[in-house]
Amino acid sequence: MTTIGLIGAGNIGSTVARLAVDAGYDVVLSNSRGPETLRDLVTELGEHARAATAEEAAAAGDLVVVTVPLKNVADVPVEPLRGKVVIDTCNYYPQRDGAVAELDDESTTTSELVQDHLPDSKVVKAFNNIYYEFLRTLARPQGAADRSVLAIAGDDADAKSAVSAFLDDIGYDAYDVGPLAEGWRFQRDTAAYAGLYVDGEVTSWPPQHARRVDAALLEEKLAAAKRYCDM
Repeated sequence: MTTIGLIGAGNIGSTVARLAVDAGYDVVLSNSRGPETLRDLVTELGEHARAATAEEAAAAGDLVVVTVPLKNVADVPVEPLRGKVVIDTCNYYPQRDGAVAELDDESTTTSELVQDHLPDSKVVKAFNNIYYEFLRTLARPQGAADRSVLAIAGDDADAKSAVSAFLDDIGYDAYDVGPLAEGWRFQRDTAAYAGLYVDGEVTSWPPQHARRVDAALLEEKLAAAKRYCDM
């Protein structure tokens, strides 16, 4: 695996791209506004980055990161992602995305909706529960004592192995939460959501100081997760 395709180049997408380039990957970035709007970011990232359309980024990536608002998932190209491992970073914000009945009644999860849209892809949920600045600053090399862990969920074991290897390369250990249906455990407003990586009480956003999260702490917070209807 040498190329990471990114559908979406916002805060998370651009941060993942930076980490990937630093780890020796090529990246192909896209957004909804067109490749020309990514000129400055590509220049900053250097010779291992280029801008493209979403279809081109999907086709080019050995692994593809879908990092768009949930309301825009229907615009993600299906055909060039067939058979590929797709990392989904989506979160559900009703005030932005509109009400989604299946998510409101918790009969499904965001990543399961992405998987429904990409039936022949292998979707793995990751990167959705960490503030993008902390995703950048908490990255550590393999073997570092202060390395953090990121949660993943997915229905395909080989896909999760591929994503775990990518996370390892860019500075994180992976914690397998289970199938996509268990992705709710680190969705918005749960104990394992973004506040987990904040050092101290979250009194305002954006936070200023990150803290290391190891597997034991993440496991504790995942176990403490509550459904929205129980909050």
